[in-house]
Amino acid sequence: MSIWEYANPKKFMQTSGIVLPWVSALAAICLIIGLTWGFFFTPDAVNFGATVKIIYLHVPSAMMAINAWVMMLIASLIWLIRRHHVSALAAKAAAPVGLTMTLIALLTGAIWGEPMWGTWWAWDPRLTSFLILTLFYLGYLALWQAVDNPDTAADLTSVLCIVGSVFALLSRYAVNFWNQGLHQGASLSMDAKDHVSNIYYIPLLISIAGFILLFLSLVLLRTRTEIRSRRLAALLLRERIA
Repeated sequence: MSIWEYANPKKFMQTSGIVLPWVSALAAICLIIGLTWGFFFTPDAVNFGATVKIIYLHVPSAMMAINAWVMMLIASLIWLIRRHHVSALAAKAAAPVGLTMTLIALLTGAIWGEPMWGTWWAWDPRLTSFLILTLFYLGYLALWQAVDNPDTAADLTSVLCIVGSVFALLSRYAVNFWNQGLHQGASLSMDAKDHVSNIYYIPLLISIAGFILLFLSLVLLRTRTEIRSRRLAALLLRERIA
């Protein structure tokens, strides 16, 4: 069985209809366990107090904001190369979810930054690139709405997605590119010495898993909605012609 079989809308609808309830249930379980454990059953940090618990929202949402754009980039490239409509619709479906994750990350980052840095916002390299990524999300969604022809809209938004990937990359690795800046390094690392203490690490991993599964479930749901909307538009067009 080839992965390209799922480019067939009928095949995608059948498979996603089976997978979606399971992914949604796992997302709910992980989010409930991770966030409850993190916010209510971990101690305040010595240097940061209760503010440290914002990582259970900030870190997963920031990761998914960047990874959502990466997923959109892959789907857009598939559309440009192979012209599979499901991939274009999946990229379109992921954009509002990615934008929401980006806004959550910016808001929680501001909540963290005010007591830690003494300001709600700083023109730090990572923060600035993240803000620009947010504008690309808004531009991507606006471009889909502005162009009537779906295939033309998919082409233009795919090109925009490729350009915006530069800022997705900067949002992820800005701390490595520039040594200066207020934003600290990554909270998660393969090196045990670099990541947060295990008392925060385990519920953080569960929260991240919950955000990943939530993203997948929302993208599947929205892609199914886009396919149904496309079918309805085609039926209405046939009726007008008839």
